[in-house]
Amino acid sequence: MRSTYRNIFLIFGLVAIGAMLYGFGVDFSDIRDRMAAAGMYLPAVIGVWVVVYAFNACAFQTIVNSGNHGKRLAYRHAYKLTVSGFAFSYTTPFGFGGLPYRIMELSAHIGAAGAISATTLYSMMHILSHFCLWATALPLFLALHWELMSPLLWTFFGIFAVVLMVVFYFFNYGYKNGMVVKLYRLLFYVPIVSKYARRFYDRHVAAMEETDRNIAALHSRPRAFYSSLSMEYVGRVVNSLEFFFILRALGIPIGFGDALIVLAFSSLVGNMLFFFPMQLGAREGSLAAIVSMLGFASPGVGLFASFYTRVRELFWIFVGVGLVKVGNKSIMQHTNTNINQHKPIKINQP
Repeated sequence: MRSTYRNIFLIFGLVAIGAMLYGFGVDFSDIRDRMAAAGMYLPAVIGVWVVVYAFNACAFQTIVNSGNHGKRLAYRHAYKLTVSGFAFSYTTPFGFGGLPYRIMELSAHIGAAGAISATTLYSMMHILSHFCLWATALPLFLALHWELMSPLLWTFFGIFAVVLMVVFYFFNYGYKNGMVVKLYRLLFYVPIVSKYARRFYDRHVAAMEETDRNIAALHSRPRAFYSSLSMEYVGRVVNSLEFFFILRALGIPIGFGDALIVLAFSSLVGNMLFFFPMQLGAREGSLAAIVSMLGFASPGVGLFASFYTRVRELFWIFVGVGLVKVGNKSIMQHTNTNINQHKPIKINQP
């Protein structure tokens, strides 16, 4: 990526950090007092994400290194792109910012088509791991809180289970056959947008078809596919520790299983309101609702838990934005052997 573009990302990130601090809702002395009261739980909440990002980076590295471009992405650079990519996703509506950043960084090394394919594949894997987490939380809730089940909850769980099965079928079909072209063609039926969508499609249809072939190729390599998915899923399970520490700090005697349920529920609500940067408002309400449902009464739990997560997000956004200018000269190395020891996926350069 050109230095000019990195500077633009850097400036945008710094402005976003400033806007978030301004919109925190409390003055700096209040923040200092709360951080002092949080004790060692706040460093633990921040530290959990060292591990979460480690698994995310491993999944991203596996996908990138599965290409036949003759290069490998070093783990330290996969970690850097992961942290920076998520920093820009946090600060943009729809979580859009991280995708172009990763593509632009990789394009200079493996070409635009290869970069688009790798980042698209990783985004799909990241989304799929969300559904795997929700699929885990459903039977876990039944096992731990059977007495809370009501006709309304049974109806909701039944509908959600059907939705999960449909989504898993859709992802399975999409991985086998590719889905980029099919999904993009839906824009042809959207008023106003259709004309511009067709024009873009005509210019870039070859790259989209190549991306679909690469998506299908990853599915045909079970070791790479399930390795990257497993890393993403484990990262989400580890993420449960964040809410374990937060709710323990608030004096709520929560277990790890309930922490995973809280994460899954807040994640579900946050993704339903994905157009809010940093899921503003959605997280507080969802946390208060699920904690109350589990029987852990604590006034203002949404607000106090939000403080921990906002500080954690600001910390990692600051780190991610700072990494934009670090270690960009040789993020990939030539290699004659495949690091994952399986047949490479065909990710061509344009």
